[in-house]
Amino acid sequence: MNYNHNLQSFRTLLNKGLVIIALLLFGFTLQAQTNRQASGTLKNKAGAAVSGASIKLISEKDSIFTSSDNAGFYNFRNLQGVNFKMTVHSLGYDTLYHEFQFEAARTQMLVAPLTMEESSQYLDEVSVVARVDIVVKEDTLEYNTKDLKLREGALVEDALKKLDGVEVDKDGNVTAQGESVTRIRINGKDFFGGDVKAATRNLPADIIEKIQIVDDYGDMANITGNRTGDPERILNIQIDPSRNTGSLGNFKVGGGSEERYQVTGMLGYMKEGMQLMGLGNMNNVNASLFDFNIRGGGARRSGGGGGSFGRGFGGGGMGGGSNGLTNTNSIGLNYRQDFNPAFTMYGNYSFSHDDNKTTTFNINDYFNEQLMEVRDNQTGSQSTSHRFDWNFEYKPTDKDYFKLSPTLSVRGSDSDGLLLSDNTLSGTLINSLNKTNSSKNFAPNYGISGLYNRRLSQSGRNLFFDFSLNTSSTEQDEEIIQQTAIMNGETDAEAYIRTLADLNNKSLNGGASVSYTEPLSDKSSLEFNYDYNFRNYDNRRFDNALDAAGQQIIDDEIFIGNRIFDYSFVTHRVGANYRFRSDKIIYSIGASVQPNRLSGDATVQDQVMHIDRTGFNFAPIARFEYKFSRTKSFSVRYSGRSTEPSFSQLQPFTDYSNRNNLVTGNPNLDAEFGHELRVSFNNFNVGSGQSWFAAVTGSVTEDKIVSNRTIVVDPELGVVQSTGYLNTDGFYNLRAFYNYSIPFKNRTYVLSFNGNSGYNNNISYTDNVKGVGKNLQLSQGLNFRYNPKETIEITPGVRYSYNNTTNSATSSNRGSVSNVINSWSYSLNTAINITPTLVWGGDLSKTTNSGYSNVVGANPFIINTYIEKQFLKGRNGAIRFQAFDLLNEQTNVSRSVTENLINDSRSNRLGQYFMLTLSYRFQSFAGGNMGFSGQGGGHGGMGGGQGMNRGGMGGF
Repeated sequence: MNYNHNLQSFRTLLNKGLVIIALLLFGFTLQAQTNRQASGTLKNKAGAAVSGASIKLISEKDSIFTSSDNAGFYNFRNLQGVNFKMTVHSLGYDTLYHEFQFEAARTQMLVAPLTMEESSQYLDEVSVVARVDIVVKEDTLEYNTKDLKLREGALVEDALKKLDGVEVDKDGNVTAQGESVTRIRINGKDFFGGDVKAATRNLPADIIEKIQIVDDYGDMANITGNRTGDPERILNIQIDPSRNTGSLGNFKVGGGSEERYQVTGMLGYMKEGMQLMGLGNMNNVNASLFDFNIRGGGARRSGGGGGSFGRGFGGGGMGGGSNGLTNTNSIGLNYRQDFNPAFTMYGNYSFSHDDNKTTTFNINDYFNEQLMEVRDNQTGSQSTSHRFDWNFEYKPTDKDYFKLSPTLSVRGSDSDGLLLSDNTLSGTLINSLNKTNSSKNFAPNYGISGLYNRRLSQSGRNLFFDFSLNTSSTEQDEEIIQQTAIMNGETDAEAYIRTLADLNNKSLNGGASVSYTEPLSDKSSLEFNYDYNFRNYDNRRFDNALDAAGQQIIDDEIFIGNRIFDYSFVTHRVGANYRFRSDKIIYSIGASVQPNRLSGDATVQDQVMHIDRTGFNFAPIARFEYKFSRTKSFSVRYSGRSTEPSFSQLQPFTDYSNRNNLVTGNPNLDAEFGHELRVSFNNFNVGSGQSWFAAVTGSVTEDKIVSNRTIVVDPELGVVQSTGYLNTDGFYNLRAFYNYSIPFKNRTYVLSFNGNSGYNNNISYTDNVKGVGKNLQLSQGLNFRYNPKETIEITPGVRYSYNNTTNSATSSNRGSVSNVINSWSYSLNTAINITPTLVWGGDLSKTTNSGYSNVVGANPFIINTYIEKQFLKGRNGAIRFQAFDLLNEQTNVSRSVTENLINDSRSNRLGQYFMLTLSYRFQSFAGGNMGFSGQGGGHGGMGGGQGMNRGGMGGF
C-alpha cells in the first residue's frame, strides 16, 4: 500500500479545498459594507447606568443584537438600513421601544440618552434569595447561573456540577436529566465541532450567563419548529454580553513521579463580531483534549438506514480513552467572524496524536455449556487524527437564510496486540491460545452539507431545503498469528496459522430533503416533507492463510481469497405533520411512509451472489406538551421507526474472516419496527428553589433482528462461535430517571436525591433454542453540598446500584442462569481556602462490588488530594502539589451480558503519581481586568482523564 501516494493525494485535495474556501470568503466579503454607526447610553430614573441590557436593532436590511457595557453604553456598526426600530430588555425594567432614522449623507448618529422605567412586577419584592433560576421551554431547560457560588478560577465543568439534574462523572462525561450530552455549543454555534470536554474543561465559568440543556432535532427543526426523528441532547452556553470584548488565557506546566508530565495552554481573544480560541495539550496522564468520534459540524439531517457491512470493514474511532496509559499531543483552533449582519463564518481545526497501552483481563462464562474462557489481552496503538469543520451562514434578507458546511477528517493508526487464552470445558483445560495481531489503517473522510430557508410570509408560510454529501474510505493491512497448544490427555499437539488480510473500503452517501409549512391559523400549521437518502458501498478484501512452513493453506473454510461486496441502500420518505401551539398547549401529530431498496453483489472466490429487495415502512409521530408555567411542564412524545437489516445480516453465505467468530446472513430477514413513548415532567419552585425532574421511556420492537449463536470448542482454534440472524417478537425495554433537589439557607446547603432504573426484555437464540434475557438495573443516589461561600465547598455522596440478569437459554447440562451485582459507591469532594491564597482540596471515592468473578472483582479506594498556593496580583498565578491515587488501587471493572455469555472485564488505568504544577491565568474584558487563579473549581482537574438561536454579533 502506497501511503506516500495517499498522503500526496490528500495534500492536493486539501490545497484545492483551501483555494475554494478562500474564493468563497473573498466573494462574501465583497458584500457592501458601510461605515454607518449608531450609539447611545441607557440609564434609569436615578441617572445610574443600566448595564447588561439586551438590545435588538431592526431595519429593512439589519437584524443585530448587542448589549450595554458597565457605563450603559452601546454601539451598532456597519448598519445597512436607514430607518430603525430598537428594542431594549433588562431584568427589573419595562421593555423599552425606540425608533430613529439616519439623515441623508450622515454616517454617525448619537442617540439621545434613553431612560428605562422600573418594572412594577418587581416592586413587591422584599428580599433577594440566592438561587439558580430554571426556565422550562419547549425541548429546553434553561439555567441562569449568575448566583452560583463558584470559587475563583472555576471552569464550566464546575458550574455544571452544581446544576440540578446534571451530573459530571470523573472522566468529564456530562449527563442531563438521565441522558448523555453529546454536543456543546457556545451562543448557539458548535464549539470545536461540538466537543464537550474541549469547552467544559477549558472555558472559565464566570463568563457564563445561562446554560441550556436542549433536545435538538436538527437544523430544520430549529428553523421551522417541526420536529421529527430522534433528538440529540446538547449543551448550549450563553456568554454574558459584558464579556463580548476582551481576552483570556490559561497556561499550566507540571512534572512528577513515574515520569508523569503535563503541559496545557488555552488562549482566547474576542471583540464585537470576532472570536478566536486556541488550545494545546501534551501529557501522559490520560487527559484527552478532543473527542474525534463525535460528528463534525454542519447541517444535521435525518435520513435512511443502511448499516455497516462485513467483519472488519469500516474504520473505528481514534483516541486514547480512559483505560490504559496514554501519551497525548493535541492542538486546536476555533474561529468565528461576523463580517456584517448578513454573513458569518465559524469553524475549527484540531489535531491529536495518541500512544496508548492497555491490559485487559476477561472471563467469558458461557450459558449453554460448562465452558469458561479466560483471556489476557495486551494492546498497543498509535493514532494520528486531523479534523476540520467549517460553516458559512448568509442572510441577505430577513426572509432568506443559507448555510454551507464543509468537513474533512483524516485518521491513521498502527496497532499491535497479544492475546493469551485458556479454555476449559467442565473444569478440564482443553487448549491454550497465543494470538498476536498487527494492523495499519488509513481513513480519510470528506463531506459537505448545506441548507436554504425561505420565509414566504409573516404568518409562518415557509420553504426549507437541505442536502449532504459525504465520502469516506478505509485502507487496512492486518496480520494475525495464532498458535494453539491442544491438550489431548496423554499426547499434546500444537497448531499454527498465519492470516494476512488486505482491506480497501469506500463509501459514498448523501441525500436531500424539502419541507413546506402552511399556516392554518395563528396557532396551527401543516407541514409536508420529502426526504431522499442513498448509501453506496464498494468493499474489497483479500485473505491469505499460511502454515508454519509458510505454505498456503487451501481450505474453503479457512482460505478466503478475494471477496468483493458492492451494494447500495436508497430510501424515499414522504410525510405530513399537523402542529398546534398556544401559551399553554403544544402538540403535533403526523406520519411518514418510506419505500426503500437494498441491492448489491457479493463475489466470493469468483462466485457472484446478488441481493435485490424492496421495503415499505410506515412511521407515525406524536408530541404533546402542557406548560403549567414558565418553570413547570409535562410532555409526552411518541415515535415509530423502522430499521432495515444491514448487508452483513442479509449476506447469503458464511463469512470466515474471523475464524473464531463465523457469521452467516439470512436473506429472508424483514425490517424491524420500533415504538417509543417518552413521558417527562419538569418543575422548579421559584420561591423555595426546589427542583424536580422525572422521565419515563418505554419501547417495543416488532420483528426484532436477533442473533442465533452456536458455540463449539475446536481443538486447534479454541472457542468458535457461529452467528446467524432471524426475526422475532417480544423485545421491549423501560427506562426511568428522576432528580429532586432541596436547597436551604440561600443554597448554603443543597440536598439532592436522584435515581434511575431500567428493565430490558431481550430475545435471542442459542443452539436454535429461544431464550429470554431479562435485565433489571436500579440505582439510587444521595448527595449533599455544603457551600456557605465561594471559598468553602464540601460535597459527600453515596450511591447504590443493583444489576440482575437472568437468561433462560438452556442446554442438556445447564439450566436457566441468573446473576446479581451489587455496588455501593461513597464519595467526598472538598475545596477549602485555609487562607485567602492557600487552598486545600481533594476527592475520595470508595467502591464495593459483589457478584463479579473472584479473579476480576475489585473494590478500589481512590484518594486524590492537593495543596495550592496562589500568588501575583489578583492571584493570577498558582503553584500546586497534588497526589493522585494515593493507595494505588485505580482499575476499571465492568460486566457485559449477551445472549449466550457473561463477560467480566478488568482493565488497567492510570495509577499512583505525584505532580508539581505551575499555572497562570488571566482575563481582560471591557469594563475592567479580572485576574483569577486555581486549576479549576477546587478539586476539578485532579487527574487527567479521571477525574439556539442565531446569535448576534460578537463574543463566542
